[in-house]
Amino acid sequence: MGLLDEVRESCREIAESARSVSIDLDAARPLDGAPPPELDPERHYLDGPPGDVAAYLLQLDAINFGSGWFPTLRKRPGCSGYFTVAWSLADRARTEGPWSNAELRGLGAGDLAAVLGQEPGHPLMDLYAEALRDLGHFLGERSALDVAAEADGSAEQLATALARGMPFFDDRGFYKRAQIAASDLALAGLAEFGDLDRLTIFADNLVPHVLRVDGVLSYDPGLAARIDSGELIPPGREEIEIRACAVHACELLAPRLGVPPRTLDNWLWNRGQQPRYKAVPRHRTRTTAY
Repeated sequence: MGLLDEVRESCREIAESARSVSIDLDAARPLDGAPPPELDPERHYLDGPPGDVAAYLLQLDAINFGSGWFPTLRKRPGCSGYFTVAWSLADRARTEGPWSNAELRGLGAGDLAAVLGQEPGHPLMDLYAEALRDLGHFLGERSALDVAAEADGSAEQLATALARGMPFFDDRGFYKRAQIAASDLALAGLAEFGDLDRLTIFADNLVPHVLRVDGVLSYDPGLAARIDSGELIPPGREEIEIRACAVHACELLAPRLGVPPRTLDNWLWNRGQQPRYKAVPRHRTRTTAY
């Protein structure tokens, strides 16, 4: 079974046996007129040489996690935790270029804190540094473009290489960041993948939140109350059910809407930036998966 089929089968099985989360597809809101997926050209580094842009995107995706800690980050004005990290890395890439593979292998928490505008002792700085050191070792003497080319036109093959090659990308049953790395390289025009539309949604804590606010996902009253009170949800069955039900729901919704799941993911993620969705707490889990 390939990586993408593994995600679909695993999430279907979890959704069908879920105890804390249920799905109501009839509650889905229309998405007519939503724009196609794209990367923000200001808050992402897209204006450099292709090799540098690819390196930046792979470095960003290596640390595209930590939403459970985001309320404790010092954020840029008007920015989410993700865009704070993405924009800070972009600014560094524009002035100094992305880190070389050798530099990645030597990064420490203080280096990340200086670039991201955070305290060196923040738990994410150590985790981010470890993830980027892993990336440096994974790349060896290869460039990010080399890794993309080795995937031979397959987004699934690239995601599989990342997931099998680095512990922080090995998000079993979801592979959120391994999949989004392939999508990002394609959106930046740096790689062409014939199977791009086979990617699932990129299961995090925002897309399930949007589906919950819209009524597509419903949580057990006890779980809902804990999330609404801001309580951290530990890694385990409950948060896995939330993510798996979001993936499975979107697998069922995408054909109805006539779009691939990755496009639906983008629409829902952008919807989540609206005040209506930001006014309601989403689940927070401290994990390196998302």
